[in-house]
Amino acid sequence: MAINFLPPTINKERRQLLLGLTAVGFCGFAVSALAASQERVIKVVAKRFTYTPDRLLLKQGQSVTLELTTADIPMGFNAPDFAVRTDILPGTVSRVRFTPDKVGEFGFHCDLFCGSGHEDMVGVIVVT
Repeated sequence: MAINFLPPTINKERRQLLLGLTAVGFCGFAVSALAASQERVIKVVAKRFTYTPDRLLLKQGQSVTLELTTADIPMGFNAPDFAVRTDILPGTVSRVRFTPDKVGEFGFHCDLFCGSGHEDMVGVIVVT
């Protein structure tokens, strides 16, 4: 049984049109919500003195969440071109979310001293 929420003074054709437009609007909302729930997630493992992966391929305008972990010691993640920064602590997952707003290659690095190879702990974000 259909629920009719439109006043009876609206003729049948107009009523069907309004119900159809309402359904289309709802479907658009559902697709938008589904797209948001399918945001890209990339797992990054920090280990003395590397990131895996150390090259992140992203698309301009597509939101991404980085899930950063380490089994070693406390480390950092800093992508200054996107104002993204977090500590990575053993036994936890650090999440950072951002949307690349420019095309190019941008560096990221560990910004929490982690030992003698700290200076070489770098990676690149490639945005197309």
